[in-house]
Amino acid sequence: MMTKQCVVAGALLGAAVSGAAQSTTPPALPADAEIRQILVDRIDAQHQSVGIVVGVIGPDGRRVIAYGHLEKGDPRPLDGNTIFEIGSETKVFTSLLLADMAERGEVALDDPVAKYLPPGVKMPQRNARAITLVDLATHTSGLPRVPSNMSPKDPGNPYADYSTEQLYQFLSGYQLTRDIGSRYEYSNLGGGLLGHVLARRAGMDYETLVRSRIADPLGMSSTRITLTPEMKARFAAGHNAALDPAENWDLPTLAGLGALRSDANDLLTFLAANLGYTKSPLAPAMAAMLKVRRPTGQPGLEIALGWHVATNKGREIVWHNGGTGGYRSFMGFDPKARIGVAVLSNAYTNAGVDDIGWHILDASIALLAPPKQHKEITVDPKIFDNYAGTYQFAPGVNLFVTRDADHLFAQLTGQGKLEIFPEGERDFFLKVVDAQITFVTDANGRATELILHQNGLDQHAKRIE
Repeated sequence: MMTKQCVVAGALLGAAVSGAAQSTTPPALPADAEIRQILVDRIDAQHQSVGIVVGVIGPDGRRVIAYGHLEKGDPRPLDGNTIFEIGSETKVFTSLLLADMAERGEVALDDPVAKYLPPGVKMPQRNARAITLVDLATHTSGLPRVPSNMSPKDPGNPYADYSTEQLYQFLSGYQLTRDIGSRYEYSNLGGGLLGHVLARRAGMDYETLVRSRIADPLGMSSTRITLTPEMKARFAAGHNAALDPAENWDLPTLAGLGALRSDANDLLTFLAANLGYTKSPLAPAMAAMLKVRRPTGQPGLEIALGWHVATNKGREIVWHNGGTGGYRSFMGFDPKARIGVAVLSNAYTNAGVDDIGWHILDASIALLAPPKQHKEITVDPKIFDNYAGTYQFAPGVNLFVTRDADHLFAQLTGQGKLEIFPEGERDFFLKVVDAQITFVTDANGRATELILHQNGLDQHAKRIE
């Protein structure tokens, strides 16, 4: 329910890095049959997706392994040309634009962001330090995960109605709570803002910039935001954690944080360029991305330009993941072993596909165990009224608890709505995710806060509405 995209680097990331720290197995890509069995288990046994496509690349070439369907109830299979929303993997492309524009002399990494905004927009500062482009690309700007003035009319498509005017209003009024560059904190806002100012500098919209500087030069013809009718025909339908249909996301103002759609074949082409299997005019910029390193506060994990870099005993894994309301994705590579993987799923579930990607890159990293079983009990649904409300984990990061007849739902800012089930009067669990929620109540039984139990962590959220 809460992964890296949601709040911080997160427990899923921590588990992957911890697993990498124990790795002694030489890197080797698994056989197609082994990968296919992982997908069969994830889809048919664990019900954690409708369809998953895996692409792998190494010294012996590239392969695509797919299992499942384009949409629930749709018999059409998936393949390497099936298009998915790739979510926050978009930030890698945004940071590559930054590195490329720096190579061209169009911008400098340490340029203030304010340089590329209209004169009337005031960028937050602290202790006479301005936020720079590299601060945005490394999630060290001090900006929050999402802007606090984001109030979507449609929670299922949370960025669709967020306007440029709202963005400028937020920036002009925001007070930073810590020094710029002092700490890593994952920020969707920062990624979106970086894409916005780079597009302004280039004098074109974000999608055109990605196409002209990255997708077209590399021959990535399926990496777009706006899909043609032919592309729509091979666009996998998104599903939420209950495997019900989910809306596609539109991000007109903050496209750089997560608006791209792509397929496994294109992502393998992108990995091939990063691994040096194909010559590319972007090679200097791709190399420059990994030369910038800042700490994340987690052992063995750094943030480069856009990419995260996990290091253990001299072995580096460069990676990023993504998630929108109906999709999960993972992309990573080992520069030394020259192997890479892209995993795409048409369901937003907590299990996602991160562990599949990590396991393929390093067999010693275990796949996630299926969610723990909990027993649902019957309670008087009237108590749900005491729990319905808005709970805040951090500024701009809220959990919305709502009642619909005899059912209770929880929805994190920018995520899909998930039903929660009672195992006690104050204790609830999710069936598709190994996560539980405890409501803390006052003398009248009204909830004053909740505690999210997940991945060994207890995260408190005070009720604000």
